[in-house]
Amino acid sequence: MSRIAGIVSLVIGVVLLIFAYQASNTAVEEISNTLTGRYTDQTMWYLILGIAAAVGGGALLIFGRR
Repeated sequence: MSRIAGIVSLVIGVVLLIFAYQASNTAVEEISNTLTGRYTDQTMWYLILGIAAAVGGGALLIFGRR
């Protein structure tokens, strides 16, 4: 069961990272990054949650119950 949860979490993390990548390439995001030097809050949340889900899913796959 933990292996399935790991796979689902890993997939969700990758999808969120793809959303973050696409969001970071929009015109509004590039203007915001140019003026403030950082991404918008929505893009940052996609990045943070995507990394956390991908790392957590990978850890479940590697160290999960066998």
